[in-house]
Amino acid sequence: MTRSRIYLIDDEQAVRAALAEMLRVFGYDVETFASAEDFLGKFDDSCPGCVVADVRMPGMDGIELVRELERRGSVIPTVVITGHGDVPMAVEAIKAGAEDFIEKPIDDRALVAAINRGIDRCHERQREIESIQSLRARLDRLTPREVEVFDHVVKGFTNQAIALSLGISSRTVEGYRLQVMEKLGADSVAALVRFAVRLGRLDV
Repeated sequence: MTRSRIYLIDDEQAVRAALAEMLRVFGYDVETFASAEDFLGKFDDSCPGCVVADVRMPGMDGIELVRELERRGSVIPTVVITGHGDVPMAVEAIKAGAEDFIEKPIDDRALVAAINRGIDRCHERQREIESIQSLRARLDRLTPREVEVFDHVVKGFTNQAIALSLGISSRTVEGYRLQVMEKLGADSVAALVRFAVRLGRLDV
């Protein structure tokens, strides 16, 4: 089983060393960085894991790092830690997209629980991204006319109404409809509707 990787970012060397040792005891691979900028310069988003970052650091702080990762479209979770925590700062961190906000001295169990929640959520998001990519690839197999029929079907139009709208026969519409269902791997109109919703082609 692949060990999860933790990217630990703190400008205090003693804190980095202590937290890294603790996290390795819990079975994680740990990479340490003295600054957010150093981390971003070396980070490979294809490697799954979790970021653990101090809030107050010279240069880019922990909350700014969370926002930057969001801006880049990264799905990696971030747990923010601080020795100077307060409620407004915690709210800001969570609003920015942080998985959790933990005050120093660090409670080992709380940190590990937050990391594991983040990694589980990251895997869920990654699976969803891969699923959407698969759906889009199937949609790309449709011809322009089949796409038109698909969009009409999921909006609730009957074959007769689609035929009238597109200027073709109802029988031709039925043929396109069957081809659409076959190419998309759908066994019902309900499945086509779910497909359209997930791809953002249909408002709910």
